[in-house]
Amino acid sequence: MTPDEIAKLPYRPCAGVMVLNAEGAVFVGQRKDRFTEAWQMPQGGVEKGEAPRDAALRELEEETGISRDKVSVLAETAGWVPYDLPHDLVPQLWKGKFRGQEQKWYLLRFHGEDTDVNIETEHQEFSAWKWMAVDDLLDSIVPFKRPVYEAVLAEFKDAL
Repeated sequence: MTPDEIAKLPYRPCAGVMVLNAEGAVFVGQRKDRFTEAWQMPQGGVEKGEAPRDAALRELEEETGISRDKVSVLAETAGWVPYDLPHDLVPQLWKGKFRGQEQKWYLLRFHGEDTDVNIETEHQEFSAWKWMAVDDLLDSIVPFKRPVYEAVLAEFKDAL
C-alpha cells in the first residue's frame, strides 16, 4: 500500500485500560506475536453498537482474565487518542482496512489478587505479564504507541 492509500484509511475504534494495583503499579503484558521485549496495557476493538466502556471491561477480561467485579473505573480520557501504525504493518493487521486506531482509555483500580489474573485465555494475546512502575511504562512499549501512552499518562496524571 502506498502512503497516500494508507492516509485515506479510517481509524479502528478501540478501548484501552490502564489497570493499577494497590501499590500504584500498572498491569502490562508481553504480546505473543512480538519477538522483541515490548510491553503494553490491555486494549481491543470496540464492536458495532458497543459502548467504549463496555468494550474496555470486556477486553480486560478477554486478555487478562480479570473480571469487571475486580476493578473500579477511576477516570477516562476526555476524547479519543489516535495512533498510526507503521506503514509496513497496515496490510498485515485488520486485513488492511485501518491506518491505525483511535482509542478511548480507562483508568481502573484492581481490587483482586494476582491469582485473579489469567492470561491463558481463549484467544491468548500475552505470553507474560507483570506489574510495572508508571515511570517505566514509556521506555517499555513499542515506539509507535509511545505518543498514545504519553497522552494517556498526561490525562490521568492527577489520578495516578
